[in-house]
Parts: sequence; structure tokens; C-alpha cells
Amino acid sequence: MKQEYLICLIFVAVMFVVIWLLTAEAGYTAFAFVTGAIISIICGAVGMVIATRANYKTTYCAKRGLATAFRTAYRSGVAMGFALVSLGLLVLLLLILIFKSMKNLDDSNINKETFGPLFEAIAGYGLGGSFVALFGRVGGGIYTKAADVGADLVGKVESGLPEDSPKNPATIADNVGDNVGDVAGMSADLFGSFAESSCASLVISSTTLHALSDTPGVVCHFYIANLMYPLIIIALGIVLCIFVSLLSTHIMRVETLDKIEKTLKVQLLLSTFLLIGVIYLAAYLTYPTKFILK
Repeated sequence: MKQEYLICLIFVAVMFVVIWLLTAEAGYTAFAFVTGAIISIICGAVGMVIATRANYKTTYCAKRGLATAFRTAYRSGVAMGFALVSLGLLVLLLLILIFKSMKNLDDSNINKETFGPLFEAIAGYGLGGSFVALFGRVGGGIYTKAADVGADLVGKVESGLPEDSPKNPATIADNVGDNVGDVAGMSADLFGSFAESSCASLVISSTTLHALSDTPGVVCHFYIANLMYPLIIIALGIVLCIFVSLLSTHIMRVETLDKIEKTLKVQLLLSTFLLIGVIYLAAYLTYPTKFILK
């Protein structure tokens, strides 16, 4: 995994130079790209640590019953997923504040011409996250497939060992590859998808400044609310989903296998309906009652 990320950093450096030379907001976009790539690497490493510890804890808890094992595995996944998304949101907000300070932007000069290029530059943040996620998913997949083929050829054919036998060293390599591709790669992929969607929504929100600026009676704080609205929705969604996830596993105990799907569906439906109300409340508080579209 370390070797994979070292090779990945070489490609990140090359892409940094390419972005610096070809984009309009060269320095800002390139810096955002490198930041996204570094955070994606951190997310992969953090996901690997959480997942490996959750594996043996879930195995130990399985001795006590299905309910304890499911709750341990599920909450470990919740902790990993929301920790990575929260880290990505925090870094994205800090990146916006840093760029805003470097461009000397304040409440007196907020418009499409100033904030539009800023958010276009921040789009490099999502590109960097997806760039590293590609290496994690593909690299882990190649490694685990090579180990799987080696385990089958040597273990089954030559030594006559059953599949996934602990006596076969290639089985350990296969499990390592699964962790790299399905855990580290998935963690980086989760961060990359979050960063891309967040940056895209910020770019779209910056294009609505003309509508707000041409509306009489709309004060400056509505500009800021409009720009930060996507981040507000993400933050509220994280808090709400964490609460629902912990509550659902605490109330609905999974005693049999057929209850696992029911518990997950209840959590999904409950999160969806509650999030609709939260989004409506956030939009009501942050947007003006009317504005002019041109």
C-alpha cells in the first residue's frame, strides 16, 4: 500500500504541473488538486486502520451472537464513512476560507465575477480525490486478483489444499488485496465522490449570484447563504444520518439474518424522510422569499 501511494504521488506531481500550465486559475486549482489528493490518501489509510480493527472485533463479537456482531460491524462502517466525509467537508471549508483570504474577498465585493473563478478553482479538490481513488481501486483489484489466481494454482492444483485455506500463504495475500481494493480504495472513492458532488454544487450555486444581486431588498447575508447552502445541507445530512444509524441499530436488534435487510431499509427510509424536512428548513432560512431570474 505504501508503494502504491508513493507511485501515486509521482503522478500527482505530474498532474500538478499540467494543471498549473493549462488552467486559468493555475495556482489555486493546482493547490486544490494536491490538497484533494493528499486528503484522499489519508482517507484510504484511515479506512484501512478502522476496517482491520473492525474485522477482528466483529469476529470476536460473533461468539456472543449475531446481534452483537452486526452492531459492531455496522457501527464500524458508520464511523469510517462519516469520519471520511466529515474530514472532506472540513478541508473543503478551510480551502474556501484560504482562497477567499488570498483573493482579498469580503462582503463588499461578492459577485459572480469574483466568486465564480474561486469555486471553479476549488473544483480541482474533487479531481484530486478521484485521481487517487482510481489508483486505490485499480491497484487493489489487480493485487487481489493476482493473489487469488496464485492461491488457486498452487494451493488447489499442486498442494491439494481447500480454497481459502490458512495453510496457503497466498490466501493471506488475497485478503490483503481485498482490504486494499475494497477498503482503502472504497474509502478514497467515497471521499472522491463526495468532493466531486460538493465542488459541482458550489460551482452551480456561484452562478445564481446574478439573480440575487438584481433583486431589490436582498441583503448581503443571502449571498453568503446561497454560496454555502450546499455545505450546510451536507453538514446537516451527516449529523442526521449518524443519529439515525445509531438509533436504528440500538432499537432494532438483529437476532436473525432475515432482519438485517429490514433494519437497513428502515434506516434508509427514516433518513430520507427526515432529510427532506431538514433540507426544506435550511432552504427556508437561507434563501430569500423571492428573487429575479434573468
